[in-house]
Amino acid sequence: MQNKGAVLTFAILLAAVCLYQLSFTWVSNKVKDDAIEYAQGDEIKEFQYLDSMKSEVVYNFLGLKKFTYKDVQELELNLGLDLKGGMNVTLQVEVQDIIRAMSNYSDDETFNAALALATKNQQNSTKDFVALFGEAFEEIDPNAKLASVFNTLELRDQINFNTSNADVLKIIDEQTKAGIANAFNIIRTRIDRFGVAQPNIQNLQTSGRILVELPGVKDQNRVRSLLQGTANLEFWETYENQEVYPYLAQANERIKELEVLKQEKSGDEATAETTEAETTADESEENSLLSELEAGAADDTTATLDNLAAYKEQFPLFALLNPSADQQTGQFYPGPAVGIANAKDTAKINSYLNNPQIKSVFPRDLKFAWTAKSMDEAGNFYRLIALKVTTRDGKAPLDGGVITDARQDFDQFGTNPEVAMQMNAEGAKVWQRMTKENVGKSIAIVLDGYVRSFPNVNGEIPGGRSSISGLESIEEAQDLANVLKSGKMPAPARIIQEDIVGPSLGQKAINSGLLSFVIAFALVLVYMLFFYSKNAGLAANIALVANMFFIFGILASLGAVLTLPGIAGIVLTIGMSVDANVLIYERIQEEMRAGKGVKLAIADGYKNAYSAIIDGQVTTLLTGIVLYLFGSGPIKGFATTLIIGILTSLFSAIFLTRLIFEWQLKKGGRILFASTATEGWLRNMKIKFLEKRKMFYVISGVFILISIGSFFVRGLDYGIDFKGGRSYIVEFQKDVEVGEVRAALADVFGAAPEVKTSGEDIKITTDYRIEDRSEDVDNEVEALLMKGLQDADLIDQSVTLEEFTQDYQQSSQKVGPTISDDIRKDAAIAIGFSLIIIFLYILVRFRDWQYGLGAVAALAHDSLIVLGIFSLLSGVLPFSLEIDQAFIAAILTVLGYSINDTVVVFDRIREYLGLHPKRDREENVDAALNSTLRRTFSTSLSTFVVLLAIFLFGGATIRGFTFALLVGVVVGTYSSLFIATPIAHDTRNRVAKVVAKRKK
Repeated sequence: MQNKGAVLTFAILLAAVCLYQLSFTWVSNKVKDDAIEYAQGDEIKEFQYLDSMKSEVVYNFLGLKKFTYKDVQELELNLGLDLKGGMNVTLQVEVQDIIRAMSNYSDDETFNAALALATKNQQNSTKDFVALFGEAFEEIDPNAKLASVFNTLELRDQINFNTSNADVLKIIDEQTKAGIANAFNIIRTRIDRFGVAQPNIQNLQTSGRILVELPGVKDQNRVRSLLQGTANLEFWETYENQEVYPYLAQANERIKELEVLKQEKSGDEATAETTEAETTADESEENSLLSELEAGAADDTTATLDNLAAYKEQFPLFALLNPSADQQTGQFYPGPAVGIANAKDTAKINSYLNNPQIKSVFPRDLKFAWTAKSMDEAGNFYRLIALKVTTRDGKAPLDGGVITDARQDFDQFGTNPEVAMQMNAEGAKVWQRMTKENVGKSIAIVLDGYVRSFPNVNGEIPGGRSSISGLESIEEAQDLANVLKSGKMPAPARIIQEDIVGPSLGQKAINSGLLSFVIAFALVLVYMLFFYSKNAGLAANIALVANMFFIFGILASLGAVLTLPGIAGIVLTIGMSVDANVLIYERIQEEMRAGKGVKLAIADGYKNAYSAIIDGQVTTLLTGIVLYLFGSGPIKGFATTLIIGILTSLFSAIFLTRLIFEWQLKKGGRILFASTATEGWLRNMKIKFLEKRKMFYVISGVFILISIGSFFVRGLDYGIDFKGGRSYIVEFQKDVEVGEVRAALADVFGAAPEVKTSGEDIKITTDYRIEDRSEDVDNEVEALLMKGLQDADLIDQSVTLEEFTQDYQQSSQKVGPTISDDIRKDAAIAIGFSLIIIFLYILVRFRDWQYGLGAVAALAHDSLIVLGIFSLLSGVLPFSLEIDQAFIAAILTVLGYSINDTVVVFDRIREYLGLHPKRDREENVDAALNSTLRRTFSTSLSTFVVLLAIFLFGGATIRGFTFALLVGVVVGTYSSLFIATPIAHDTRNRVAKVVAKRKK
């Protein structure tokens, strides 16, 4: 083996990197276990413990680098929402609202009709909304001018009455994109402050769509309000730091008094008895202190602790809120920042300042707000800003509605970044008064209750044009400009797709997923030892274990998310990775039967197997890439693990096993590649495949006709991914019938919903108010669901909506009509694109279009039969056979598996035709097919056994998914032998006959 040293070095380095990446997961889990032990079942205590650990160093890697718990969390292997519970939301920014605001809410009939038509057309189109609006405006009135609608005071610098419709649309497009970007920034800021570990917020390819994943959240009503609320931008006058400090000092004294009263009350209620345990604890403490004194270390320690305790007792507020003053001179810093606090202490400080007995100390026109941005890079410390209320109603004197423009700019020297801001006429008047009265002071810019900036006023600003300077970077200036723009264009985001998984269902998924993984893994290890003896089988198993380690390590290093379909992808990779070893071992045995020595047989066996291995794995890899590009959510997670698994299995099967054999040869040991029991299995077979091809054509034709007939008669059970709607998985505390649930909900929903069993739970699906885009519609539908079940006495009457969503509702899913259309299109594109790529790859590799045609025909055959079985058995089998995104992932995986098998067969046919050019072609094809039977049997059986383990033990949520794969493996194996090759053969013969006739 050449480059053995390089391969070994790479394997060691890869293992070291994987070990390093996975170590963060181990450390993170250890901290979480400590939190659980500390909390003793109290979720609030557990959260507080983990929150307090964020800035604490929990991992010192070899003394070289220290990591806080927050760092460790960011680097650990992420679990998907289906494994640990949480919320997955796709938001659509309402672009039509932005356009309405740009027109100053014009009542022009053509304009409003065009908006309505564009909104309707968007449901069946993937085009950008602005483009649809332009087309609709042109369709309604080709002679109408957009400039007449958008020639507003705010846009007069960009649009006049002579501006063409195309130019106006460009300006609208720019403004809407800015609004979408700003909506994304606002949502990200809100989520960052929500306190969720490892949130995922990203812009999707479709304009205006934002994906938000929040692991572990339980209060989905609060999250919906948080995500869908419009931005609240305000301008506040401020107090000076030195003006507020006396009040803070009084508040500190009041807090101290309240704490003393609390302790006295507690002392009266508690007896002064000293238990034996306390006495023992005191003695133990004394002994401990005595030991420290003897070591000469106790004086300083005790003094420090006593000083800290005394300071907290004397200054309970200032122990948490560090006053904004020079520690040495005692001079107060200028500005409205009155103190600095650690993020973990802000809640306690808020509780102090909001306590009515303490609040009475402060003037009525004083209110506090925290800064949105931390002072330090680690995000630990925040400033507390003193705001001044100057209006009778207690609201801000200016809000974001007065902003007409804001952009990042530079000062007169062109060096320092600043923000240029323009207000409308009404805002300009108020702004002039505010700046006149606050020269030398600050005005706070507050977004969603947090201070984004508090610039100093240098002088009175008339006309509404002003600039904000003193910014640290261009990025900060751009962010502030975006914040200011949020008041100009209301761009509410509405939930168009939502998945919620309760923590208990997530735990079930983890348990079932891990169980299926362990069982499948054990079965494959046993099978390889049984079929290929302890030598070759053990080498394959070592490579398999290393492969699993590499997969998890790479997932962690890439920051990928491990989902339940992802676990299925890994388990499937286990079965498919065996294929490379099987191909190699079978070729080695062929070389040994040809009379070659073990060393030469191993070398030639590996060399001759490379072509089939690469062709088979690359086609599956291409399918995985298509899945990744066109899939979303669980499909993308499945594709990620499948792609990584194929690459690592190639390295493990080809290089690691070769290293093991090289080591065994060096030791001089005997290497066996088959056990006594399996040595003769499927060897020297002489099946006449091509002779019987017409019989198999008839069998397949009958199955396809039955499938097509079932499509027309029974149809397919489309999931809400494809038809839109809401689904809820509900766990009842008593036995209920499906009919009872359906009847209970028929009245509240206006029509009976679709009700099915889902494992031990009930799945309820409805399209009730799915097109309603109001902010509270999701909460209202859940309330109706609960009411219907309560009225029928299926759940307790005293259950609140919050208790229902947390205790009964195991998961929920929502897919709006627009996004369901997109999912259907993406699925069709994914399947069609996969077939094209596979055809082209085979065409290039085999330089014969007949092979490509045979392969694609076999894939179409497999897809139709799997779909037909789903159509025939839907509602018959005791688990869901819905056609959804997971099913599309299954179909594409089946195609990948089938083409893998087919390509291996084609590769052997090509080899036999080259070795025996004078032999009859049909005889060569039959001999090639017979020679691959042993390999086909091993790969198919091992993959089938793996999938069967997932099907039986993997849980109800993926049972339909694995059933499709089980059927697909059987059908795919059949088609590679009895459909793909015969079609390629017959096509070639017909072409040859046509060419021969033309020559005559």
